[in-house]
Order: sequence, then structure tokens, then C-alpha cells
Amino acid sequence: MDEFGYLAVILSIILGLSVTQLLQGLSQVINARDRVRVYGPAIGWALLLLVIDVQAWWAMFGYRNRHTWTFLQFAILLLETIFLYLLAALALPMAFLAEIVDLRANYFRHARWFFGSLVAVLLVSLLKDVIFAGSLPGGFNLGFHLFWIVGASIAAVTRSDLFHKAFVWISAASFIFYIAALFFELH
Repeated sequence: MDEFGYLAVILSIILGLSVTQLLQGLSQVINARDRVRVYGPAIGWALLLLVIDVQAWWAMFGYRNRHTWTFLQFAILLLETIFLYLLAALALPMAFLAEIVDLRANYFRHARWFFGSLVAVLLVSLLKDVIFAGSLPGGFNLGFHLFWIVGASIAAVTRSDLFHKAFVWISAASFIFYIAALFFELH
């Protein structure tokens, strides 16, 4: 096993746990649908996080030819996956007991933590480029990160349904465009 293969094991486990968390939350919403008050942004972010987790795993393939690693380089990748797991854990409730589950109430109860974690993962992503490449990413990539940081910062403090409903759709569309522009092919 090479160096990256060894390090990728723990990163893949954490991303796998994140995907599991999201899929369990979505399956619980489906299974308890007669007791769930659905809130579109909560479901939207859970689905978008699935795509983000897969993209993060896909993008990590780019490190496969790196044979010299510092602990800081590994730690920044580890921190990114940990924040992605935390986002997954906050996206949907895990306790679906006999009572009614209100996804809107749950969403806004965790909004500051969720969007704060989203800002954190975006900042870690930028820091990752500085640690690995010695500089911030190029124009489009940097612009995407800054757009999401601003949007997530606003989402952390506003309770506007209109903003949250629009932001999840805009985020999904922009992320799909981001993947198509930067990560369409595995390199």
C-alpha cells in the first residue's frame, strides 16, 4: 500500500460515515412520513451533502501520486472530512420517535451550527490549497468558495424561509456547475 492509500483509509471511513448518516436520515424521513412535517431546505441540504461527500471523495483521488506527506497536509484533509461528517449529522434529526417530527423546527434549531460548519469546511478547503499548493485557488474556484461563504454566513443568522429555500436551490445549481467545471474528469 502506498502512502496515500494508507492515509485515504481513515478519510474514506469518515466520508462513508457521513454518507451513512445522510442516508439514514433520509430513510427515516421516508419511513416516518406520516409523522414528519417536511421542510424543503432540510431535505435539499441532505441531498446536496450526499453530492458534496461524493465530490470530496472523488477529488481526493488527485492526491494519489503524492508520496511525501506532512502531518499538516494529512490533518487538513482529515479536518475537511470531519466537518463534512458534522454537517451530515446536523442536516436531519436522527430521533424519530412516536411524536411528530418538524423538519423546519429542527433545521432552524441547528442553522447556526450547520451553516457555521459549512463556512468552516469552505475555509478549510481554501486552507488546503494554501498548504498543498502554496496559494489560494484560482479565480473561479476562489469565487465559488467566497460565494458560498457569504451565503452560508447569511443563512446562519437569518430565519427567512424565502432566503433558505432560495439558497439551497442556488447552492445545488452552483455546486453542479462547480463539479462540471473543475472535477468532471478523474485526474
